[in-house]
Amino acid sequence: MENKIKLEKSLFQKSYLYFIVFFILMLWAFWTTYFTKLFHQENYRMHLHGVTLILWCLMLIVQPYLIRAKKVNIHRKIGKLSYLLVPLILLTSLDLLKYRLSQTTALTNTNFYAVALVLNALVIFVILYGLAIYNRRKGAIHARYMLCTAFPMFTPITDRIIFIYFPSWLNYVPNIGGEPVAPVFGFTLADILLIGLSIWDWRSHKRWNVFPFALLLLIGYHFSVLNFYKYPFWIKFCEWFSAT
Repeated sequence: MENKIKLEKSLFQKSYLYFIVFFILMLWAFWTTYFTKLFHQENYRMHLHGVTLILWCLMLIVQPYLIRAKKVNIHRKIGKLSYLLVPLILLTSLDLLKYRLSQTTALTNTNFYAVALVLNALVIFVILYGLAIYNRRKGAIHARYMLCTAFPMFTPITDRIIFIYFPSWLNYVPNIGGEPVAPVFGFTLADILLIGLSIWDWRSHKRWNVFPFALLLLIGYHFSVLNFYKYPFWIKFCEWFSAT
């Protein structure tokens, strides 16, 4: 019973603190490449993409705090804004990805890998968000899935932190197209956290229907990033996606 109370307390009373840490790490990761160069970005795409993801991070902080403060009505009203924000995240992410691909004359393994890294992360994000909304009247399940929406977003943060502050770590990761696959660190961190949450949830609730499922989705996503670039079906898809 004690473990059960601790888990629910973490989800409903402390998860906003975890998202604050996530937000601080995001600021750290993008500080030198974006926030200190706001007026020197290539075009509007970077700003639209950045604003939508910042708003999502802020929503992840505010929403559990409102539940903790027992302001359920405000929580629900803000939650409805996500019906607009999530499509904007998808549109701005896809637009930025296609813009970057348009600057390439011929697609390479690096591009095929990059498409899997971005596009398949969006797929996992939408699935987890969709399940959170579907279970919005089941507070415990809803909170778990909303927590999980952060995991597909790890690599934009971890990649930049490693490239900027810990470049020597790149010597320990595989290469694709001559480029180090820095997302391996973000993948590993996400998987370890989800394994820990799965064990915690099982010991507290005998529950296997959220965190283990999210872990399976993440593992499938990680496999796609590390391997799809070799498969003809993915190469053809990337060529079609880039041309449309």
